[in-house]
Amino acid sequence: MLNLPRFKAAAVQTAPVFLDPVATVDKAASLIREAAANGAQLVTFPEVFVAGYPYWSWIADPVSGSPWFEKLARASILIPGPEIDRICTAAREAGVHVVIGVNERSPVSLGTLYNTLVFIGPDGTILGKHRKLVPTWAEKLTWAHGDGSTLKVYDTAIGPLGGLACGENTNTLARFSLLAQGELIHVASYIALPVAPADYDMAEAIKVRAAAHCFEGKLFTIVSCSTVSEEIIAAMETLVPDARARLERKNSAFSGILGPDGRVVGQPLIDEEGIVYGEIDLSRCIQPKQMHDIIGHYNRFDVFDLRVNAVPQQPVRIDTGPAPAAEPEPSADVQS
Repeated sequence: MLNLPRFKAAAVQTAPVFLDPVATVDKAASLIREAAANGAQLVTFPEVFVAGYPYWSWIADPVSGSPWFEKLARASILIPGPEIDRICTAAREAGVHVVIGVNERSPVSLGTLYNTLVFIGPDGTILGKHRKLVPTWAEKLTWAHGDGSTLKVYDTAIGPLGGLACGENTNTLARFSLLAQGELIHVASYIALPVAPADYDMAEAIKVRAAAHCFEGKLFTIVSCSTVSEEIIAAMETLVPDARARLERKNSAFSGILGPDGRVVGQPLIDEEGIVYGEIDLSRCIQPKQMHDIIGHYNRFDVFDLRVNAVPQQPVRIDTGPAPAAEPEPSADVQS
């Protein structure tokens, strides 16, 4: 008998404590407790929530923005590390799954950062992490590329869980690679981007991307987006005089939960801070797949062939040579 999970999910829409990982982790822990108290079994956070997004790369030139990159590097975290350990503790104490975006520092380089999603189980263990494959547009001044080793779906008590960060939710092959691993719960983390082109509705764009993945894959997507706080605006005003006008634009943030028909479950949040809750019933994924199951009967794998390089990329592979031969065992008939 096929029994599929049914649970409540929570999508957090808020701003970090800008460039302060310790205070942001405290804020995240408080929100985890709040969501759990309201019955959530999965709590999702925005892209690079710990501890902020490099807005300077969009509103200033690279030279002027470089000192801010150093501030971000100093506020980035290691995984594993003490900051993420505190999130793990909050997840364990609340008994919930957590997906949170962080600025991850390379363990071997002070100047290499990754836009990373961390997946945490209800027992507080780190299930894994996903590093954004390709930083979008101006983000290339900040983050390095992730690799295929982090394109994973995690088998959890609430169902097969995966996720992507912001613009890579438009990457068809990345999304398909998760679907092909059985993904039924997708986390899409975003930042509010008021500085997009003038005719670009960021909130609507986020919704469209999530709806596309839901409808194509017949699954649920939980979208969690950050907001632009007064603290962030004030910081950017020290760099660019018109930062406020550029960062206060409306329709820049959308958080919500979408079902396998591509429609929003419950009420989403646009621009405002808060937590969105929604019921996830994975049994709703069955009947739509009879019509379009693109990882099964509704595809032609004799025509199409997707290959993913899942080998972790490393700066160096140290070959220490063949292992030394084992010492021969003494013969049983040797007399001492």
